[in-house]
Amino acid sequence: MGFSDSEIQRIDIFLDLENAKPATDEEKQIYDTVSAILNKSPTILQKLQNYHGCEDAIRKAITNPGPEMEDAAWAAVVPAVEQLREFYDFSLELESCFPKLLVALCKNDPKHNIESQQALAKQMADVFDFVLRFDDLKMVNPAIQNDFSYYRRTLNRKKITKQDQNITIRDELANRMSLFFAYPTPMMNVINETTTKFLGTDSSVPRENVTMALATMANVCQEMIVQKKFPNEATNMFCLRAMTGSVILFDHLHATGAFSKRSPINIKGCITVLKNFPSTGPQNSTDGLLNALRFTTIHLNDPDTPAAIKQLLE
Repeated sequence: MGFSDSEIQRIDIFLDLENAKPATDEEKQIYDTVSAILNKSPTILQKLQNYHGCEDAIRKAITNPGPEMEDAAWAAVVPAVEQLREFYDFSLELESCFPKLLVALCKNDPKHNIESQQALAKQMADVFDFVLRFDDLKMVNPAIQNDFSYYRRTLNRKKITKQDQNITIRDELANRMSLFFAYPTPMMNVINETTTKFLGTDSSVPRENVTMALATMANVCQEMIVQKKFPNEATNMFCLRAMTGSVILFDHLHATGAFSKRSPINIKGCITVLKNFPSTGPQNSTDGLLNALRFTTIHLNDPDTPAAIKQLLE
């Protein structure tokens, strides 16, 4: 099913992003499964924020090569890469649970599902909130790529000298991790690819329903910010991340994207609330969300994107 542009614009839903609870046993079953994964996300973000890398040890091993410095660098890098594996493993858990939310929220009538299954809609917002916060932290931490590159180079040398017997992160896993961290925004890429793969294998949920759910989510969040539904600044930032994540995923899935004149998303309104949101510090800055719209969408620079929309993001 679908909505016309005017219908999308008139959607009036209050999504309780602070206190939503499952309304039925069926919703609770999905909610509990997804919660078991999402409950780990604050720890993942904290560990990423505290990830300082092994720059000193690696530099010493490169500038003064020899067994002592190289062993010291390896001893520093191995636990760091185990930490990176935890981030990668969590992405696989997100990959497994996100389709459950898509099925629940996008079958039949997406608008009705979002309004009636608010706990699950809030969990979709939780996913976008985590994904954008993770990618923001990863993007400003070059130590992740540097540590992993050094690890792979050293792993190859250890294989040649038969010193790799006790290494747990070997070629196949290291290759998958390398592909994951190579993306500037790895978690958003996982959500994009997971949703695309899901739509290619599950015929029970039409692509149009998923894009309509995302458009609804984006418009509802934008409207709640405009109407000042939440006095709490942290809740408003959460709402803005949910809005931005919905826009980005919609843009990757929809043939003409989120920025065209035919888009059911109030994209001008979404960009405007991000630009006008009063920031009181780095934790509440929308700069990263605006950059996410600029650099992780795929249709912004299409010829039919209105010039006024492009100018808003310049």
